[in-house]
This record gives sequence, C-alpha cells and structure tokens, in this order.
Amino acid sequence: MSLINDLHWRYATKKMTGEKVSQDKIEYILEAARLAPSSSGLQPYEIFVISNPTLLEKLKPYSFNQEQITQCSHLLVWAAWDSYSLEKIEKEFNYILSERGLPLTQMDDYKKLLWGMYEPLGAEWHAIHTAKQAYISFSMAIAAAAEQKVDATPMEGFDPQAYDQILGMKEKGLKTAVILPIGYRDSGNDWNENLKKVRRPMDQLVTEME
Repeated sequence: MSLINDLHWRYATKKMTGEKVSQDKIEYILEAARLAPSSSGLQPYEIFVISNPTLLEKLKPYSFNQEQITQCSHLLVWAAWDSYSLEKIEKEFNYILSERGLPLTQMDDYKKLLWGMYEPLGAEWHAIHTAKQAYISFSMAIAAAAEQKVDATPMEGFDPQAYDQILGMKEKGLKTAVILPIGYRDSGNDWNENLKKVRRPMDQLVTEME
C-alpha cells in the first residue's frame, strides 16, 4: 500500500520553496518516466529538464504566470513527435532489435503493418496519439515523485506554441504536450496543502462487468 499512501500525500502544489531536488531523486523520477509503457514500444516523445532560472522566467508568462514555473527546482517538459513516419518507426524498432541481439529484419512485417495503419490516419491523429503516449510517461513521473516525497504540479495551463518556439521544438520535430514543475511545497503558505483530497467514490468511478 506504499504507493497508495504516497498518492494520498501528493497534491497539486501551488507554492514551492525553490529548494533544489537532489540529482539522485531527479534521476529516479526520470527513470520511472523512461520505463513507462508506450504503444508498440516506440516512446514517441522526449523529456526536457529545465533548471536555468533565466529560461524559466522566460517561460512563466506563457504558463499563465503560474508561480511554480519559477519556484520549482526543475521543470520537466514532455514533447511528443509531431508525427509518425516509417523512418522513425524503423529507427526505434532497429534499436530495440539491436539491444535484444536480434536481426534487424525480424520486425519488417510488423513495421509495414504499423505504418500501413498509421499513415492514412493523418497528421492530426499522429499528434494526438504521440501526446497520449507522453502522458503515460508523465503519470509515471508523478507517481515516482510522490514516492520520493518530491512535490509536483501537473500543468496543461500553458501556451504550447510559445513553448515550442522558445525551446526550439519544431526544429526537433516535436510539439510540447504537457509540463511538470517539481520541487518542494512551501508548507504553511500553500492554500492547497491541507485541503481534503477529493476523488469520486470507487462505486461511481469503477463499473465491474462480469
């Protein structure tokens, strides 16, 4: 039940102290994000770790001036592929096969099958699908942060286009999907700290179909 206790502990922190999170905790959180499942194992996203105060100040106006952007220890930014391509799919599968010591031709049929499904769905579907994969990794990072007693504030309240421009995402073939300031709560000064955690009751959330 440790994870459940950790998730009860965490909340969307509204004020942070600016205290730095140790490198070992950062690496732990990122490793959890790296190990997240993704569709076909493609991991169609990258994670950017930002701690430069000047850059954080530059991003703050495009994050609805939320204080956590500049009060956090690190800002984690998930940027998803702007689209799939056969070249990208082949690159990722070839890496998987190389790591497993298997012939690079082993998954040729599956590569063609997957691209045959994805190609006609179009750029908008591609962008939505890659962002969904990024969110899976994002959720794992939140849970890992809670386990490490590091506060985190999931954020969709920002201007993705501005982030893309400031961080040079377009040149990398990426689009900013979601962001996560991490740090430590400003205990006693955060209005959200002691509010009761409220979620829908299990019987209103879960339907068992036997």
